[in-house]
Formats: sequence, C-alpha cells, structure tokens
Amino acid sequence: MSNRFASFREFYPFYLSEHSNRTSRRLHFIGSCGVLALLALAIAQGRPWLLLAALVCGYGFAWIGHFFFEKNRPATFKHPLYSFAGDWVMFKDILTGKIKF
Repeated sequence: MSNRFASFREFYPFYLSEHSNRTSRRLHFIGSCGVLALLALAIAQGRPWLLLAALVCGYGFAWIGHFFFEKNRPATFKHPLYSFAGDWVMFKDILTGKIKF
C-alpha cells in the first residue's frame, strides 16, 4: 500500500491493518482512556504537567503495542496527524463495538 494518502478516509484502512493484533488494540484503548483521565485531572486540578503525562501515557501504551505485539513501526512516525486521528476513530469504533476489543 502506498505511503501517500489523499485523505483520512484512504488512510484509515491502512491504519487498521497496522493494528490487527488484539493486544495492541487493547493497549491503544487503555492508553487513550488514560489520556482522557489525565486530561480531566489536569483541567480539574489545574496541573498542566499532567498534559505531558497524558502524552507519555497515550504514546507509551500504543508504542508498546506496536513494538512488542504488532512488530511494526507506529504510523505516527510517517503520518502523525492521520495517526492521531486514527487513534481516536479506532477508540470510538471499539466503544461502539465496530471493532473487537
């Protein structure tokens, strides 16, 4: 598949193919939940350093999934914006049951 995508609609099937391992998807989901919790705490408690913790949490769980379970390189390195959007669309798709958790 080409590394160039004209739209997110074209990118998302590629993104999903890079997340075929169920454990990796679960780690992404857990990391995204952690991001949301840390963002809420940062806002509620006025602790901006928690924003950095949210970043580390989200990418940390995701990258563990890629390096140890998917055995591939995260799409973030070549497609950072589409990959970021893909994380949240996949999160929604898991929540709604479109993708198996």
